[in-house]
Amino acid sequence: MRVVVAPDKFKGSLTAAQVADRVAAGLIRAAPGVEVVKVPVADGGDGTLEAAVSAGYRRVPVRAEGPTGDPVDTAYAERGGVAVVELADVSGLRRLPGGRLTARAASSYGTGQVIGAALDAGCRRIVLGIGGSACTDGGAGMVQALGGRLRDARGAEVGRGGAALAAVASLELGGLHAALRHTEVVVASDVDNPLLGPRGAAAVYGPQKGASPADVTRLDAALARWAEAVHRATGVDAVGTPGAGAAGGVGFAALAVLGATLQPGIDLILDLVDFAAVLPDARLVITGEGSLDAQTLHGKAPAGVAGAARSAGIPAVAVAGRLLLSPAELEPAGILAAYALTDIEPDPDRCMTEAGPLLERLAAKIAADWVTDHHKETSSS
Repeated sequence: MRVVVAPDKFKGSLTAAQVADRVAAGLIRAAPGVEVVKVPVADGGDGTLEAAVSAGYRRVPVRAEGPTGDPVDTAYAERGGVAVVELADVSGLRRLPGGRLTARAASSYGTGQVIGAALDAGCRRIVLGIGGSACTDGGAGMVQALGGRLRDARGAEVGRGGAALAAVASLELGGLHAALRHTEVVVASDVDNPLLGPRGAAAVYGPQKGASPADVTRLDAALARWAEAVHRATGVDAVGTPGAGAAGGVGFAALAVLGATLQPGIDLILDLVDFAAVLPDARLVITGEGSLDAQTLHGKAPAGVAGAARSAGIPAVAVAGRLLLSPAELEPAGILAAYALTDIEPDPDRCMTEAGPLLERLAAKIAADWVTDHHKETSSS
């Protein structure tokens, strides 16, 4: 029997690859004859780079600026001229020194540096995962790193970060990286927010990045100035485009300046890792993430994996740290059963610290329920 194990990370506990390893170990111990294929996945945020590397992409190290300007060691993943860039790994919340939130000053400059490194190496398709951003700079830093010039009314260059955009008067794109004219940029994002207003980047996501109500007002106004400068420079009005507000407005700059298209994150990642190729002859797909909750049903990785499995006629079940959805809520997403660490360990702290061994125990239960001869007999009767 062939089982495909395709989970996302358990945030704060295990990477997607570690989840897959533990589930596989539990399955093989409980059902020694089972063949397990591990395909760690992500939805465009944390773990996107790792998912690509696990699927056979080459990791290419890059030193770039973190969200506050400090250097960080990051990378992109490359295969066949396609580069996978994970914003979270260079301009993400987890790259903030000491974890201190800086909504007004954080920049996406480093993300532009990583894209530039991939372009310099000859990559002509850029897949940019933009979840987990620390910045609210409308992607201005990314554009600066790629050769764009932001100037104030006196012609001086505008600094980094969302607050600095209050002074922007013009955008010059003559120095933009020449390879972008011949490069396809695809953004993996599940966010449909516009750039500005009550559903915009500053209002919805700014508070998560440390913005006070006053900061939100100022950042929204600064982003509006930036959008005007971009419109004058490009002729593109992407302010209201669904997804423009993603990653503090990086979605907006990718659309308007880089000519990017936006795709649902998990769909894009499943395509990158060639998920369809591992499904033939599989009898079961196991997916999962740290918390199976309402967000899971709106484009998160487990729903995407289960949907792909259902399209191929293969049953899918899920593992999770905690489960906040009923079977009736899970079933339309294609998840026929869910197994949570909290089912066997009521202490949430132990679920975090001992997630690996607990996952192996859950996998043994999945093996008993779905992999043994007994289940195959009952499911065919």
